[in-house]
Amino acid sequence: MKTLRSVAELRAALNGPRRAGRSIGVVPTMGALHEGHLSLIRRARTSCDEVVVSLFVNPTQFDEPGDLIAYPRDEARDAALAAEAGADILFAPPPAEVYPRGFATTVTVDGLSAPLEGEHRGAAHFAGVATVVTKLLNMVGPDVAFFGQKDAQQVAVIRRLVRDLDIPVRIEVGDTVREADGLALSSRNARLRVEDRRRALALRRGLQAVRACHAAGERDATILAAIGRAAMAALDVEPEYLELVTPDTFAPVTSVGDEQVLVAVAARVGDVRLIDNDILNGSR
Repeated sequence: MKTLRSVAELRAALNGPRRAGRSIGVVPTMGALHEGHLSLIRRARTSCDEVVVSLFVNPTQFDEPGDLIAYPRDEARDAALAAEAGADILFAPPPAEVYPRGFATTVTVDGLSAPLEGEHRGAAHFAGVATVVTKLLNMVGPDVAFFGQKDAQQVAVIRRLVRDLDIPVRIEVGDTVREADGLALSSRNARLRVEDRRRALALRRGLQAVRACHAAGERDATILAAIGRAAMAALDVEPEYLELVTPDTFAPVTSVGDEQVLVAVAARVGDVRLIDNDILNGSR
């Protein structure tokens, strides 16, 4: 596996494979790789001829400076894991390569960026995500880009920007990977204090309660959300939100019908902010 730092190096490395008609996949990451990232890299390896893994802690999507400072960074570890999972190229540019002096362009996705994560993290969060992903897709020029379902709203934003800007890439989404007790894998989990690790299961418990209530026949979204919040309260966790929305627009729903509904949840457990989600398949 090669580690490249500049866009020029990256494009030069991909010119030959592209001319030869080899398919190119990219797995965007901010490092601190865990099994969720590695499952995407392995998926890319099985479906693409060339696999690029990006490693860039994007400063423009952090709404809290302390969160950016605390984000774990260990490139040597990440490089070893990416290579073992099947990456051909690790693209690890410095901030000045992504945001050179005088950079003045921002990509925004109206509507989708406003609720839930947008409301709680601010409009700049998804603008930062949309801008850096647009740049990365232009830098790599992949046939396929791989993202994880845990970041469901981010995935919806990326799908929309790819469609609206006619970017010729297919977006593939991998299932959320969980620890043995159900906690969704996240680089933030390592920051949980011992006493908060048990409480962090509240997010999964809330989702499970919603699913069980739905399976028992409840269709009213307000009731389902209340059941989920009550399950979280049992572990002394108050969600920032637990909402039932449409998966593609993130518009709130009043009831669960025949169409899929996304149950999205976010909460602070101690000083760590976590997110998770589940999909209900309607009455079918």
